[in-house]
Amino acid sequence: MKRYFITASGTEIGKTFVTSLLIRQLRAKGKSAAALKPLITGYTDETAPESDTRHLLDALGLPMNAQNIAAISPWRFEAPLSPNMAAQREARQIDLKEVVNFCNAARNGGEDYLLIEGVGGVMVPLDDIYTVRDWIMILQMPALLVTGSYLGSISHTLTALEALQSRGIKVAGIVVSESPASPVPLDETLETLSRFSGGVRLHGVQRLDNPGNAADLTYLLN
Repeated sequence: MKRYFITASGTEIGKTFVTSLLIRQLRAKGKSAAALKPLITGYTDETAPESDTRHLLDALGLPMNAQNIAAISPWRFEAPLSPNMAAQREARQIDLKEVVNFCNAARNGGEDYLLIEGVGGVMVPLDDIYTVRDWIMILQMPALLVTGSYLGSISHTLTALEALQSRGIKVAGIVVSESPASPVPLDETLETLSRFSGGVRLHGVQRLDNPGNAADLTYLLN
């Protein structure tokens, strides 16, 4: 089983879109895939139909029911905040060891690929000590870094890349998900990033009504 952690330079960047796209493309190639979104905030009965968890289940071809929701997103919090803050609102605490054990258990599923989608950006806190970066380090998985093309995204992307690589995390690729009302063409953002990203593979994804028209991303998983 090949395993990858999907993280980002910030929140609302496009992690779920990219993860769902990868799942669909892998399945179209005859490959089996499992996906997890262990931690999710801003999750309520009202938001569930449009949640990240729902999009991943759709990509996997699974129905949105209580069993499947719990199977891929067991840690769900109502407040749309960082995980540590959202957990505090509910007098709960995230135990990173339990999250890691949950992720590692999925290695026994037998699928060709396991994609784990993080929460927020690379350095978002999970509790008073650990961040998403620590989570990735403990899992010892290569990361795909999803970023945007908004004004300031180049600095945010390179900062996130440095944060990952400084702790020895392998970055399999950077996926630039085109931001709404982006001030510059996606190609220009990619060209600039290519000069500062040290040879890390770059791929741009345009805002598309039909993901079926998107270019193949799965080469980043090899």
